[in-house]
Amino acid sequence: MPAKLVATVLGTPDPPVLAAFYRDLLGWPITSSEPHWARLRHPDDDRPGLSFQLETDHTPPAWPQQPGDQQMQAHLDVQVDDLERETARAVSLGATVEDHQPQPDGVRVIRDPHGHILCLFLPGF
Repeated sequence: MPAKLVATVLGTPDPPVLAAFYRDLLGWPITSSEPHWARLRHPDDDRPGLSFQLETDHTPPAWPQQPGDQQMQAHLDVQVDDLERETARAVSLGATVEDHQPQPDGVRVIRDPHGHILCLFLPGF
C-alpha cells in the first residue's frame, strides 16, 4: 500500500477549544476531545482529518514573516462561496482578520483563535 495522508495536526494550548472553532467553521464533527488531543473528520469520510495536540508553549507564527520571526510552516486553505459572509462568520467564531492581505480580491488571510494562519478563498483562486 502506498503512503496515505490521514490527518493534519495543529499544535495549540487548548485542543478542545480549537477543535470547537474548526467544527463550527467547517461543519465537521468532533470525533475525540481530550485536554491533550482533539480530532475532527469530514462527515462523509474518516480520513484525512484535522487534529489538535497540546503544545503548552505554542507560539503563533508572524505574518507576514520577517527574518528571525517564528515561521508559519503551514497554513490551511478553506474554500468558501461568499468571502465577506464567511469572513464575518469566522470572526464571530473567534478568528481575526490580518492587516496584511497579499491579494486584494478573492482571498482573505485570517487567524484562528490560537493564532494559526488560514486563508478563506473563493473558487478560482
